[in-house]
Amino acid sequence: MWQTIVLSLLGGVSAGNAFPHFVHGITKKRYPNVTGNGPVPNLVAGWAGLVIAALLLHWAHVLRHPEAAFGAAAVGVLLIGLFHAGPGAFGRPERVG
Repeated sequence: MWQTIVLSLLGGVSAGNAFPHFVHGITKKRYPNVTGNGPVPNLVAGWAGLVIAALLLHWAHVLRHPEAAFGAAAVGVLLIGLFHAGPGAFGRPERVG
């Protein structure tokens, strides 16, 4: 069961991280990314993150422990969502005013 929990958590983190990059890529907006801030690097990073998430969830064998898998994936998405909503990868600039 631990393999299911760990892989599902990582799959949730990967999927949750992939969405902002994918969305910014298809809407042609700049967004901080290790491979470049433009739309194409973000689209590719988002796509790769979704593929990695799918592989991790496949390897997690979620049908063996569906409740644990769902819970772990949901926690992973929440954690990366809080990270993006908070400091983000490059910190949050201070707002004046």
